[in-house]
Amino acid sequence: MTITDAPLRTRTPKRRVVLNVLVWLFLTPGLVWLLGRAFGLERGVLVMVIAFTPYVAACSLIPLLIALATKRWAAAAAAGLVAVGLAACVLPRALPDFDKGPSEGVELRVMTANLWFGTAEPAGLIRTIRDNDIAVLAVQEFTPGGEAALRAAGIAELLPHQQLAAEDGASGSGLYSRYPLTTPGSRRNDGGFMQTYATIQAPDAAPVFVESVHPLAPAHPTVLNGWSADLREQLPADPDSTPRILLGDFNATLDHRKLRDLIDTGYRDAADAVGKGLVASWGPYDGDLIPPVTIDHVLVDERIGVRDVEVFAVSRSDHRAVVASLTVPAAS
Repeated sequence: MTITDAPLRTRTPKRRVVLNVLVWLFLTPGLVWLLGRAFGLERGVLVMVIAFTPYVAACSLIPLLIALATKRWAAAAAAGLVAVGLAACVLPRALPDFDKGPSEGVELRVMTANLWFGTAEPAGLIRTIRDNDIAVLAVQEFTPGGEAALRAAGIAELLPHQQLAAEDGASGSGLYSRYPLTTPGSRRNDGGFMQTYATIQAPDAAPVFVESVHPLAPAHPTVLNGWSADLREQLPADPDSTPRILLGDFNATLDHRKLRDLIDTGYRDAADAVGKGLVASWGPYDGDLIPPVTIDHVLVDERIGVRDVEVFAVSRSDHRAVVASLTVPAAS
């Protein structure tokens, strides 16, 4: 052994140890994220960031590739399990369900749009309503100014029946319908937002209950209890009651356990059912550099079928409108 060999031999194991530690550290955040998502353990800040799980799922491939490239086989196996686990949470939303609900009945096209403090451009909304044969429109962040703008744009010609609870700020809500409304009303949720509702009956169809949903946004740890209460208090599906449609800005994605718990009462997410559950509806549309996520939803009772879902830009709003073509039960 030469004098110069000893330092090389002592340094090489150290490099290996450091690299091993770095590889394992690099995959740990994905593992923690997977455990939180899979078991619904989101708490505190994790509630706010769990919406970005699809991006974390994509990034989980990076530790796997690094582990494979450096021949850290144990770390590669762990990273592979994390990547597969996150993919299992996310990818089903991009695949159509075998069961989209009943295909026989009466078509009903519904739309939800967050008007961003009432500033959304009304002419574009009217055009989307007309071009897509919308029969029911739910709006959130519905202000007196927004109501006046829609009225001036001619919404009453398309959707003359209305249950409106316009308020300054972000708390207002509204329902517009082509068909008469029965038992209309409004309720203020725990977070302070109004939610308008009514029963609607299209020609030859059975009645359906529709509610414009808007839970509090989990934008700060101090409001998480209100957000949780709002989602927990949404009407569950009830097979013994009128079929229900909940549509609006849920301020939650399918990665939030609270929303999944609501769906598990007997709803299906319309976009998820047709393989469009990863199409984003909120994010950078007002110019903010926010990765887009899917927080606007149409939830339908399992007695209601889903034909298709489309998402449309809404000028001067940070949300996009969600349009769902549904099959509601025929009148008996």
